[in-house]
Amino acid sequence: MNRTENAVDKFNQGYACSQAILTEYCELFDLDNETALKLATGFAAGMRNGRTCGAVTGAYMVLGLKFGDQNCVTADGRKKVYDAVVEFINSFEQGYGSTDCEKLLGCNVGTADGMKKAKEENLFYTICPKLINSSSEILETILNSVYT
Repeated sequence: MNRTENAVDKFNQGYACSQAILTEYCELFDLDNETALKLATGFAAGMRNGRTCGAVTGAYMVLGLKFGDQNCVTADGRKKVYDAVVEFINSFEQGYGSTDCEKLLGCNVGTADGMKKAKEENLFYTICPKLINSSSEILETILNSVYT
């Protein structure tokens, strides 16, 4: 399996969306799996309030690992990361119209009612794997792009 398939498989095994993305790429940047799991936990379900999708925030973390360097404490030093994030957002939004978890799922899974709806409608099995797949595919393109 490739990284995209592995990330979707991890989600299907119980990883949160953000964890599935970050842990699939962490070894490329000498980040251990356990630390990646812990780091990505709070970003799932739109950071627990329906905001930016966890598959997207997981990708942002990967882009930071790839394009961040010792100069990222300055605005100029963050430019490569910011450019890669903007490219990611534009690509993701072309496919889905938003990076917002609540808009993507049609409910806010950070609330009891939203979580109930998501479970009743099997959104974690029908929509989320597609979002993880797309996030990983976009990441693959960017990681192998002109930024490198």
